[in-house]
Amino acid sequence: MKHIFKPLIFLFVGGLTFTSCKERNVKKSTSKNDTIVQSDEDFRPNFHFSPQSGWMNDPNGMFYLDGTYHLFFQHNPDDNIWGPMHWGHAISTDLINWEEQPIALEPDELGTIFSGSAVVDHENTSGLGDGKTPPVIAIYTYHDADKAETGADDFQTQGIAYSPDAGKTWEKYDKNPVLDNPGIRDFRDPKVSWDEETNKWIMALAVEDHIRFYSSSNLLDWKEESSFGKDLGGHGGVWECPDLIKMDIKNSDEEKWVLLVSINPGGPNGGSATQYFVGDFDGSTFTPDESIAEIGEDHNYWIDFGKDNYAGVTWSNIPEEDSRHLFIGWMSNWQYANEVPTETWRSTMTLPRELQLHKEDEKYLISSAPAGEIKDFRKNVLSKETLKINKTQNLVEKTEIDLSKAEISFEIPDLTEGKYEFVFSNERGDNLKFGYDHSKKEFFLNRSESGLVDFNENFGNKTSVAPRLSDAENLKVHLFIDKTSIEIFFDDGKTVMTEIFFPKTPYEKFSASDHENFSINNLNINQLNAN
Repeated sequence: MKHIFKPLIFLFVGGLTFTSCKERNVKKSTSKNDTIVQSDEDFRPNFHFSPQSGWMNDPNGMFYLDGTYHLFFQHNPDDNIWGPMHWGHAISTDLINWEEQPIALEPDELGTIFSGSAVVDHENTSGLGDGKTPPVIAIYTYHDADKAETGADDFQTQGIAYSPDAGKTWEKYDKNPVLDNPGIRDFRDPKVSWDEETNKWIMALAVEDHIRFYSSSNLLDWKEESSFGKDLGGHGGVWECPDLIKMDIKNSDEEKWVLLVSINPGGPNGGSATQYFVGDFDGSTFTPDESIAEIGEDHNYWIDFGKDNYAGVTWSNIPEEDSRHLFIGWMSNWQYANEVPTETWRSTMTLPRELQLHKEDEKYLISSAPAGEIKDFRKNVLSKETLKINKTQNLVEKTEIDLSKAEISFEIPDLTEGKYEFVFSNERGDNLKFGYDHSKKEFFLNRSESGLVDFNENFGNKTSVAPRLSDAENLKVHLFIDKTSIEIFFDDGKTVMTEIFFPKTPYEKFSASDHENFSINNLNINQLNAN
């Protein structure tokens, strides 16, 4: 990644105390009990995307074209908190190293630029291309903040912009908006895709606490088709950032449609999260499968059970020979996103992931796996076929690997009742704990003592938990740890937990504890060398 930044110093004493950005004569110390000093770059990830400066949230407008993955994102370039939204832009050829580009879309007289999607209009159905090079069409929400302040309800509309040069430059459509607001305050986040069976464009739009579907032959004129979800699934908050995807069922000839819906608040561990529904779509109506036709607030259909994976959607225009459903999410939570302890930049994206659909015992399940491109950045540091663990035992230390950019995988055979706990720690007493309680059939992730936690009461106040969705007698664990984040894929990604943290110094040890006399098989620890 290419990062340009202005250094910023801030001070931590004991818990968390901020000094002014202009603080002078700050003493730097390495003593365990003294003041320590850190800059924003101490927290900048090694192999996850973060903006060079300013605020970032939802991923937007992702498409693949001519060997390049495009990632757009909600961006406030002038401040480190949410504000007037632009579309930032980054590109990658390998999904790991990202190069930030000039801002793609800026606010105009119709409003700021909220979330949306982008498609490659191969047949020039919009008529906005030159007839030779397919235009890329971005579909996004205009948010008129001034109108919202007057008390009006129709301040969010849908507009488009088009790019004749594969996303390098953009021009707004001169007849925006293409979809007016009928008088609904939450009317946003269009995700558009081409439906081959009905030969038309389909838009999934978040409308208050449900999804509405629209269709178009040309991306310019839209017709309302149906609505879904008003009495189904989690409704603890507003629905956002939908994504409608046709997916093959793994190891089957069957296909199903999957609808991703982010919700805030209402996540399984508080705040923001992304739920999903499996069913059928006929070009007009989404019909949920019988197995989820009556799910309520409490359910297990979440893309990620951790607190820090929100607003994720998939890339469009992935080549047929690839056929993966590649997904990325915003690695934060609206409970504390504006307050995390970085100043010149804020927020990170998850690793790109491949989503797969499974059918087990007449129920459907989405699993996630890190994009396969990650293998090109691995350097194996440690491999052990079998380790015998008795109570507490170090598995790796800083002399062996840099735990601020590592991949770890292992398997626990023959599970028995009790808790299996693993800990990342440093010499200052920070620790990040995760594991599995087999007696409860429940995973856990505890960041209450992970480092800086006092900036918001919802950050480290409780342990996150997630159900085990597999009946296997062994447990597979695959995780990625960066400077300030962990992504854990349990049971081949059937349960995923992603959370951020801010240690006072980097973690130095990885250890196993709590459960006596068990074995770890196939331990592999890799150094990840991105950038």
